[in-house]
Amino acid sequence: MKRHHHSTFNIQHLTFLVLLCLACTIRPAHQDRLKFWGLGHEGEVVSQLLPEFTRRTGIRVDVQQIPWTAAHEKLLTAFVGDATPDLAQMGNTWIPEFNAVGALESLSPRLANSSVRQQDHFPGIWATNVVDDVVYGIPWYVDTRVLFYRTDLVPKPPRMWDDWLAAMQHVKAQRPNSYAILLPTNQWEEVTIMALANHASLLNADGTEGAFRDPKFVGAFRFFVDIFRRRFAQAVANTQVANVYQGFAQGDFAMYITGPWNVGEFRKRLPPEMDGKWATTPMPAPRASDWPGTSMAGGSSLVIFRASKKKDAAWKLIEFLSEPAQQIRFYELTQDLPAHRDAWKAPAVATDPPLAAFREQLEHVAPLPRVPEWEQIATTIYQDGEATVRGRMTVEQAAADLDQKADHILAKRRWVLARMRGR
Repeated sequence: MKRHHHSTFNIQHLTFLVLLCLACTIRPAHQDRLKFWGLGHEGEVVSQLLPEFTRRTGIRVDVQQIPWTAAHEKLLTAFVGDATPDLAQMGNTWIPEFNAVGALESLSPRLANSSVRQQDHFPGIWATNVVDDVVYGIPWYVDTRVLFYRTDLVPKPPRMWDDWLAAMQHVKAQRPNSYAILLPTNQWEEVTIMALANHASLLNADGTEGAFRDPKFVGAFRFFVDIFRRRFAQAVANTQVANVYQGFAQGDFAMYITGPWNVGEFRKRLPPEMDGKWATTPMPAPRASDWPGTSMAGGSSLVIFRASKKKDAAWKLIEFLSEPAQQIRFYELTQDLPAHRDAWKAPAVATDPPLAAFREQLEHVAPLPRVPEWEQIATTIYQDGEATVRGRMTVEQAAADLDQKADHILAKRRWVLARMRGR
């Protein structure tokens, strides 16, 4: 009798274990566990948003944080090794390159019936995610450049390039041994922003050749170089500037073109006596009718990899992170500017004076050329820019050289496109 009871117990116990194991294997949360790669500080803090997403959807998210310095190589290596995550944060200037190798999933079909809407985003930022009329990324946070300036040295923010030069002249007259503006010679962003403001395309329409001899680029490049010729800016690389914040506070320069991260840094690093003595303004424009001047569209987007087996779940996460409430919370955690226009109505963003210039500028940004080779071309811009500033080339020589170098870099792209058109 006891033996029979013992057998029954074993059978019941075994049945319970089998059912328990089956329950474990079919649990939807396990099936829908997403792999998400976040970059830099954003990859560290995004985990704080995810419990609410899991509570709503039952989908769990494993976040891997990758330093920005290693991110580009790691993402490419993962693609080559068939080891990409389901979705990732990606600098929006990288999207053309990853699309070119076939790594990214088209998001256009999913937008038809989604809470993510193009009209809720800044047009120039959205455009960075579009290649050949197909959407491959959704803006997560946005970035651009505006002019930071000393209000005690530049009483009125310049709106046109002529005003800007007059303001520089005013600073130089007040402080002959200092400079009006910091324009590091080993950066391509400043001269490129001036070119965008002058409506230069940088490359031709299909991105196969340089357009640096275009008068619009030449005019902006000449304006950039003239600032150095007039000694309004010192020909120094950013590695030669010991401390930007100290230099700004000391009046070594009165203006600086930079991004939103420096709002917090200026508050933290400038001495107390600088409170109320600095402000931000949108980029000046070549002509009054063009104000604000166009600046560059930057930031990070969320992409889904083509190899993912969990694209529907990945899209749900993108929709969640795009909600204004999550964008506001993300701003509070990171100080990254929200991509969704409605998030800018939150008091934390709307009532912060230095951010007003960024809000206005973001309606006037343009994407950089959407070709995988852009970063190589950008390097040549600052190299030739520095050579011209230092008197080793003329403006015309630099423009011709940039076209030649860009055409060389884009040779493979021309060959590929020619073959595709020949089919």
